[in-house]
Amino acid sequence: MTPEQLALRDAVRGLLDKHSDVRAAIETPHGYDKDLWARLTDIGVLPIPEQYGGSGATFDETRIALEELGRTLTPSPLLASAIAAHALLTSTGAEFRGRLLRRIAEGAVATLAWDSVAVTATPAIDYPEVNAASDYLDGAARYVLDGDLAEILLVSDGEFLYEVDPATLSREHTPTIDQTRRLATVHLSNAPALRVGRWSPEIRDFALAALSAEQVGAAARALELTVEYTKTRVQFGKPIGSFQALKHRMADLHVLVETARSAALAANDEVSAAVAKVYCSEAFFSVAAEMVQLHGGIAITWEHDAHLYFKRAHGSRQLFGSPQDHIRRLTRFAHR
Repeated sequence: MTPEQLALRDAVRGLLDKHSDVRAAIETPHGYDKDLWARLTDIGVLPIPEQYGGSGATFDETRIALEELGRTLTPSPLLASAIAAHALLTSTGAEFRGRLLRRIAEGAVATLAWDSVAVTATPAIDYPEVNAASDYLDGAARYVLDGDLAEILLVSDGEFLYEVDPATLSREHTPTIDQTRRLATVHLSNAPALRVGRWSPEIRDFALAALSAEQVGAAARALELTVEYTKTRVQFGKPIGSFQALKHRMADLHVLVETARSAALAANDEVSAAVAKVYCSEAFFSVAAEMVQLHGGIAITWEHDAHLYFKRAHGSRQLFGSPQDHIRRLTRFAHR
């Protein structure tokens, strides 16, 4: 990383060390610390150009922040808002882009419903009283990041990108095994939707790359915590970390984390983003599983964070498509 990026990493890590409280955030009605979110946006980690009110951060800066958030499992709207911002930059015209990006840069929570979406659009031509640029959407979107809290809601039917007023639809929090990730089901019933652009596969690739960065951060921290614990847990009069068999296992995990980081850093197109999603998902899951095993019984108690890493690994593995889904996509690439 450049000196500037190292400084950003240290700034985000210092902010999270002082203000991140995962368990307190889980127990709040909105599932994240609003003050912490405001501080993150002030640092400038959203990929929004200066002309739209942002700091001019690129995906490299967003990736650094996501990796740090992954390390601490901090509930945050950054992943959802960054994906929505990228979708606006990639697929919309200036008349929509500027208005919405400025709101996101100011701290409005945004999200894009694109995965696990079953939506049909009815052209507004059937409704003369509605502007011709608008449609009506029917259907449901499941597992939408921060979908029940978002102030800006974008929806894709696989062809177009729509802006939907959250006040015109029903949405509900969807409890999952991972309490550190806020997901929701969004119900659309003849909901007025403004067509703002076309769907682009680049949006999916960005989402996969962003999620991979977060997974790498979480996997790296899970391994650090495990190594620290094995230095203090004593069996047969010795720290278990001194046993050769466990040294080999942790060395293998270290290699797994570093190769996952390389995959995440290389995710810049359709194939490499799919590879990163598969590899980082499996790497994080493997590290989290070993974390639970090497911590023993304490790992499954509420007081210890090991189970939170394991649950995040399980949940993020399925988010935006399972590894098996993306392996099938990669197989099709190989046969082209």
